[in-house]
Amino acid sequence: MALLELRNVNSFYGKVHALRGVSLQVEAGEVVTLLGANGAGKSSTLRTISGLLRPTSGEILFEGKPIHQMNPEAVVRLGISHVPEGRRIFPGLTVRENIMLGSTSRGHISRKEMADGVEEMFGIFPDLRRFENALGWTLSGGQQQMLAVARGLMARPKLLLLDEPSLGLAPVIVQQLFATIRKIHQLGATILLVEQNANMALSVAGRGYVLETGALTVSGSSAELLGNEEVRAAYLGGHAA
Repeated sequence: MALLELRNVNSFYGKVHALRGVSLQVEAGEVVTLLGANGAGKSSTLRTISGLLRPTSGEILFEGKPIHQMNPEAVVRLGISHVPEGRRIFPGLTVRENIMLGSTSRGHISRKEMADGVEEMFGIFPDLRRFENALGWTLSGGQQQMLAVARGLMARPKLLLLDEPSLGLAPVIVQQLFATIRKIHQLGATILLVEQNANMALSVAGRGYVLETGALTVSGSSAELLGNEEVRAAYLGGHAA
């Protein structure tokens, strides 16, 4: 049984048909990436999974149970953590306070559990430790992205949804970010990654799906997608050798 399964899911943004019969699976322990151009439906897929967008038809199963009628708060409590595009940290709170907020879906946890969780995040994101008492707005874009991921991980998710984590970041920062994503995966996280930087996405993912105008067109292992002429021409900046 897959950890997450979408079965023929259709979603609309107003009158726009955002998802057209999308079916995909994510197994526990995997990193799976969604590739596609702007407006292809990648972010809509994550928003539909997390309950921010209600599907008009189809099913979404998490650990075998339907979740497509649940509100976002209920979905988070099941163990799905969504790190949205644009980071959306709390600029007027400190780094430590932002991270602590990530644990709210776990209900009442002890002060020690909270402190231990924050220390664990500083272990994964050592750059953030130096800024633990700095306000969120003072951080660079890369640091804010790391903070957003740390906050998502504080929920102890069974599934982490990452939406365009490299957006707007300098290449050297993107390299650091994806090194951290690999580290998170090695620690046992299951990740569904939406990313326009297809080369970086396929470097960390085991499998991927390609979305075009809301419909899945290609799927396969990262190696298969890297070797696919059409995928390379559209998303990887060249043709297969």
